[in-house]
Amino acid sequence: MKRIQLSLARLMSGRHGALWVSVLSVLLTLLTAGLLLLLMRKNPFTAFYSFLQGCGFAPKAKYGGGNGMLTDLSDFLNYLTPMLLASLAFIAAFKAGLFNIGIAGQMLASGFLATILVAYNKQLPSIVSRPLILVVGMIAGGLLGALIGFLKYRFNIHEVVSTIMINYIISYLTGFFINSSYVDMMTRSSRACPADARLTLTKVQIGGVKCFVPLGLIVAVLAVIAIWFVFSRTTFGFELRAVGMNARCARYSGVSVNSRIVSAMALSGVLAGLAGVTYYLGYTNTILPKTLTGMGYDSISVALLGNASPVGAVFAAIIISLFQQGSNYMSSTVGVPREIASLITGILLLYASCGTYIRTISDRFLHRNDHGEAANDNEEVTAP
Repeated sequence: MKRIQLSLARLMSGRHGALWVSVLSVLLTLLTAGLLLLLMRKNPFTAFYSFLQGCGFAPKAKYGGGNGMLTDLSDFLNYLTPMLLASLAFIAAFKAGLFNIGIAGQMLASGFLATILVAYNKQLPSIVSRPLILVVGMIAGGLLGALIGFLKYRFNIHEVVSTIMINYIISYLTGFFINSSYVDMMTRSSRACPADARLTLTKVQIGGVKCFVPLGLIVAVLAVIAIWFVFSRTTFGFELRAVGMNARCARYSGVSVNSRIVSAMALSGVLAGLAGVTYYLGYTNTILPKTLTGMGYDSISVALLGNASPVGAVFAAIIISLFQQGSNYMSSTVGVPREIASLITGILLLYASCGTYIRTISDRFLHRNDHGEAANDNEEVTAP
């Protein structure tokens, strides 16, 4: 038994310990979710397989309306795009020791402004409107992020407090303008974005089935590479990480902590803005008044599960998106509420947040074991 404990401790404390902690979090989540499904008298294997079917990773029993397995997979990628960008937004702030809870609000503000300023402008051709939507989203999100950073260093207002309050402000402001000027009387949401300005191509025939083509996926992949390069290969990224690890030490080393706080939040806002336009002008194509997307909070789960790494966020975003996007089909197949997906995501976040604790316990166990072996060796040497 002790050998197993030692092996697990070395695995969690080793060079790739963070990776194994994430794998353990996923396994524990599946085990817990499986037990919950058993208590509900449902087959957990059928439920997990239906998640894969709903996202196009496994074939369904039947398809209709010109849809196929590729349709579900492309829709999954359409959902994955803003999820990945939102998680990168959280990582950019988290690296600098900041907790951006306002990603949902920044997404909403960026999506709303890009919609009314660009998408509804019928005079702009698609070759101009789509890049302009991305630019507007980045500017809107970046300005909001910079404002939060400014409030942090100038008035010492904690970013969690300011972002939560700004979320409410954005939600009610955009809701007022949508209901008063841009509402669709049939759906009670904002008017749909025109097809030539939307960031997702719909009903594209690929392999004889209708598919979605998320144009923002290219942006998301480039963003992953850019954020990885910034934080691992640039002085700017090093300074952000230094501020996150120890702001006082960074200040004594000559780093302008205040400007780096604003820069980190601005960078986070830019990525949240990109997530917003790819979500509201790509995935959903409309905005529901006074409603913040849960993706802004799910992105925290993605970032923590991916160990705040841009590359790790890719795999974590795929896992979280599997649960969220496949929940509708799972619900109809197994006969449980689709909210079970949010419950699973919450459980996963709980286990992922315990990663540091697990590694600390593993380090302590190895330390005690090594000292115990050293003491035994000394006793053998000094024994008569």
